[in-house]
Amino acid sequence: MKTAVLGASLLAVGAVLMFTGVLPADAALAVADRVWPILLFVIAITVVTELAAEAELFRVVAEKAAGWGLGRTWVLWLLVIAIAVLCTMFLSLDTTAVLLTPVVVLLTRHVGLPPFPFALTTVWLANTASLLLPVSNLTNLLAQHALGGISPVQFATIMWAPAIAAIVVPVVVIGVVFRRELSGRYQPGRSVPAGDRVLLITSAIVTVALLPALVSGVAVWIPALAAAIVLIVVFAIRQRATLRFSLVPWQLVLLASGLFLVVETGHVLGLTTLLSAASGHGESPVDLLQLAAVGAGGSNLVNNLPAYLALEPVAGSPLRIAALLIGVNAGPLVTPWASLATLLWHARLTGLGVEVRWSKYLLLGLVVVPLTVIASAFALSWLG
Repeated sequence: MKTAVLGASLLAVGAVLMFTGVLPADAALAVADRVWPILLFVIAITVVTELAAEAELFRVVAEKAAGWGLGRTWVLWLLVIAIAVLCTMFLSLDTTAVLLTPVVVLLTRHVGLPPFPFALTTVWLANTASLLLPVSNLTNLLAQHALGGISPVQFATIMWAPAIAAIVVPVVVIGVVFRRELSGRYQPGRSVPAGDRVLLITSAIVTVALLPALVSGVAVWIPALAAAIVLIVVFAIRQRATLRFSLVPWQLVLLASGLFLVVETGHVLGLTTLLSAASGHGESPVDLLQLAAVGAGGSNLVNNLPAYLALEPVAGSPLRIAALLIGVNAGPLVTPWASLATLLWHARLTGLGVEVRWSKYLLLGLVVVPLTVIASAFALSWLG
């Protein structure tokens, strides 16, 4: 609800700015034309993943992983890493934070393992693994537009090296810090059959079919919307009570819409000039690292979405936009509000009775963020 209130407030501010002429109408219309496909994709993919979760798809996959782990904790952890990375890349970071986190926590409890290392893995990778594809993060979809609407393959060609670094570094840090918790063995629990196999199988087929469609080069809102419609129809037949308005991420849409208007007003009033000095201009390794660091700092001060929107005009080239994405995607691991995914992750953990001390989270973030941003920025410079 706090997100909705903030979003509504920002929209109201944006309306006042337009009414008073501070934000020109043509600038506001240009923003709307740019973001409506992105917001439609966010709505559609959220509905798909929420319904897939209702069909118990993520739980079944996690229970299969427990069996594939062969009773070894570190093997199970590696499988959770693989699931989190794939889920983030193709279904977005919010899916990993919101839907995969509770499944992973319940899985670890089911087999008698401490949940925090696994939960921390999901939230860190929800952020850092979101660099490779446009659909992985809302910031990536904005960057794809700024890059002239390049294809997912072209996007991945730029981002593959920093994406690998941004996955490997946090995994190594967790492996070192929690080496004791991740050693030893566990007893795989007994699998629980899905409540409705038709919904489970349909959700699995739709999700698997959706993955290649999202990287096919077609505007991503089209296959996502088609997948959402298919699942809505099937659920309407099999389990109508599941279809509720809360499936739609309207709070996130309100917040994003308000941020778009307010930040665009900032650009009109000269924000770009102010940020240009801090973020540099060149494409040398140091220049790219400078921009990535500013993006990471801005994300942890305010939030990664307004940080990206504010800094995008000073990026100015594919390499610099990639560096900015490193900062705003792999950098928001220090403060709770740095990314919406982190706040959603914490809310899910609280609901499950898992205690997270923000002081511990902050200290771990202060270790992993510099290592991740530096490694990813230099990977971009040397290999991207």
